[in-house]
Amino acid sequence: MATAATLADILDARTKEGELYERLDGNKVRCYACGHRCLILDGLRGICKVRFNRGGKLFVPSGYVVGLQCDPTEKKPFYHVLPGSSTLTFGMLGCDYHCPYCQNWLSSQALRDPVAGTVPEAISAQEIAAIAVRTGAEIVGSSYNEPLITSEWAVEIFRLAKEKGLKTLYVSNGNATREVLAYLRPWLDCFKVDLKSMSAKSYRLLGGKLTNVLEGIRMAVEMGFWVEVVTLVVPGFNDSDDELREAAGFLASVSPDIPWHVTAFHKSYKMTDPANTPPETLLRAARIGKEAGVRHVYAGNLPGMVSSLENTYCHNCNELLVERVGFHVMQYRMKEGGRCPSCSTAIPGLWW
Repeated sequence: MATAATLADILDARTKEGELYERLDGNKVRCYACGHRCLILDGLRGICKVRFNRGGKLFVPSGYVVGLQCDPTEKKPFYHVLPGSSTLTFGMLGCDYHCPYCQNWLSSQALRDPVAGTVPEAISAQEIAAIAVRTGAEIVGSSYNEPLITSEWAVEIFRLAKEKGLKTLYVSNGNATREVLAYLRPWLDCFKVDLKSMSAKSYRLLGGKLTNVLEGIRMAVEMGFWVEVVTLVVPGFNDSDDELREAAGFLASVSPDIPWHVTAFHKSYKMTDPANTPPETLLRAARIGKEAGVRHVYAGNLPGMVSSLENTYCHNCNELLVERVGFHVMQYRMKEGGRCPSCSTAIPGLWW
């Protein structure tokens, strides 16, 4: 009597040989998709659970999605990338972290948490690119799970999207390697990084390494990606003045032009103890960011409750450039080429 296929069986059937790895002696492989750089023995999986070694070859996710929808680009969030545009966003399963407050844990924690996981839907890269054009999306993006671990699939899609004149983006935890960023660079325009904490101990709790993320941000800026950074401000976890000041100071030291989004935590998944983040905390975080030299600081997840921190202003003369409420653009006043209409200062980003 045949047994029912497990989620692992279903996912393993939707794979192809990867490109981001090195073959080693004894049928071992070294994966370069994320900063864990997993050494994977034959028959075993990497930390992400969805990249695995079979016979000395690394097999990686391909040919499916568990999420596919058009989102406002502001939702990612990207505020300096074609304001008011739509991003056709696709997601797969798996993650190299195990954050206890993950909003997308049903996707990200598949094969790690027995309660997580959803059935994948087979689709081709050509179909995704065609859907992007049909729905009028200006951008195609990878999100909902960690895109770095499914980069081969993303590149397959992004090649076709670029042929159609579309921009591309990642919503990532930033646990990158130079190898994966170099692999992505010809096809990926924008890289959003979650800077979750400035504490090495806190990152270990999440399954990551702070130094990897800091270096990931540095490398992405250096390699010419458009980078925006998000910090989900969690009461009692990363909301002290000192930690927020350290995060802002780091970003300003890499580039004062990196937009920093400080966003509100809402109870989710396994983290139900802290209170939800109040508007006052985001206002404080934004003030700290500005004082540290970050030119563009935004507050999110609390639309209409964070003063003017949803808007984009000229960093030279403070002219209003983009007015937003939540994910909606109410006014777009930028001159062609991304210049302030008042003082003609060039505003960093990708503009209409």
